[in-house]
Amino acid sequence: MNKKGILHYEVGEQIQVYLLIKSATKAIASNGKPFLTLIFQDKSGEIEAKLWDATDSDEQNYRPQMIVKIIGDIQNYRGRLQLRIRQIKPTTSEDNVRLAEFLETAPLTQEVMLEKITQYIFEMNNSNIQRITRHLVKKYQQAFLEYPAATKNHHEFVSGLAYHVVSMLDLAKSIANLYPTLDTDLLYGGIILHDLGKVMELSGPISTVYTVEGNLLGHITIMVNEIGKAADELQIQGEEVMILQHIVLSHHGKAEWGSPKAPLIKEAEIIHYIDNLDAKMNMLDRALERVKPGEFSERIFPLENRSFYKPTFHK
Repeated sequence: MNKKGILHYEVGEQIQVYLLIKSATKAIASNGKPFLTLIFQDKSGEIEAKLWDATDSDEQNYRPQMIVKIIGDIQNYRGRLQLRIRQIKPTTSEDNVRLAEFLETAPLTQEVMLEKITQYIFEMNNSNIQRITRHLVKKYQQAFLEYPAATKNHHEFVSGLAYHVVSMLDLAKSIANLYPTLDTDLLYGGIILHDLGKVMELSGPISTVYTVEGNLLGHITIMVNEIGKAADELQIQGEEVMILQHIVLSHHGKAEWGSPKAPLIKEAEIIHYIDNLDAKMNMLDRALERVKPGEFSERIFPLENRSFYKPTFHK
């Protein structure tokens, strides 16, 4: 196995490592020859590489979810780390590597996260919100605990979805202590359900891509429908159903960010900010983890393509 994560090597450093292929995209270069854009990953994160003059056999040999052995070096390309491939070959049984060794996972175990989410559901006082939330968590529990929160940008690792939700719940609890007029049942229920549609929008925890349903409907529409179905199955009627649906519809904040409706309820507004804050902090933490004090991070596209500085007195 790799002595250190792929993102912890220095620019110019020669490497000989095993990596998992997260994605492989074929394109044609300006000289008319095909090449592959490969995204590799290990527990530290992911890095891009180009395989020039790719043959048909290369396309077959280097597909997502395959582990490969690479000799190459790290370079800086437009402010981002990139891997220059000098030699690449598929692994065999003799290499003695396992898929789990290359998967970045949430810092909390699935058991701990489920226990925390269950406790937040237990603390709800409104039985309609509690029953709908419990019903949908139970219905999709395994996928909820395994899936990432996205294909890229934030919490894009195994169990990232549940970790994102747990972080948001803890943040909501602190905020509710400062603003006691907030309805914690709506906060907790809305947070637990807001991204649950991603278990159908995304393909799974490894080499994650969007499903047909994900591309055509998206997780917001999927979950609005799921809340409605849950209410019907549980024979629940009441404004709570519509309010939960509104929170899901509005959690991205604006139409240009993917929300069909802007937040029109206080708890929906707060959930939008909490969601945005937790996603951005995750992006920043992971980008700055790879940076030495006194240096700038790679450009972070969702944060207006800014590079962030790590002060010299940071650990």
